[in-house]
Amino acid sequence: MGQLVCGGASLQCSFGLAPGMLNVLPANRVLTAMPIANIMDNKPFVNIMPFGMCNSMANPAVASATAAALGALTPMPCTPVIAAPWVPGSPTVLVSNMPALNNSSKCMCNFGGVIQIANPGQMTIQVP
Repeated sequence: MGQLVCGGASLQCSFGLAPGMLNVLPANRVLTAMPIANIMDNKPFVNIMPFGMCNSMANPAVASATAAALGALTPMPCTPVIAAPWVPGSPTVLVSNMPALNNSSKCMCNFGGVIQIANPGQMTIQVP
């Protein structure tokens, strides 16, 4: 199943130059130390924070800046555009009637970036 993901998890985009963060709003959530995310926690600037600078040529800002620099790739500030939920989610755990987000879930940015969980935001401690 993997680890469930909660608010404060760190994210990485394949075209982003810095890690981002996952915010999970507490409304209608299972509250542990941090709220647990579900596959619909995919809203840019609400749930998914920017990844510093973007270097995807599918991003119009990057394409424009690169053209202005005579073809030299010119990264521009990240503005995630996400149209679909995280996949696959947990098949057995529901949070607010939606599959819970786990550390193997991925999300696609419309500019071609694959967003994945770098750190799920919770740790398991094994006591010897």
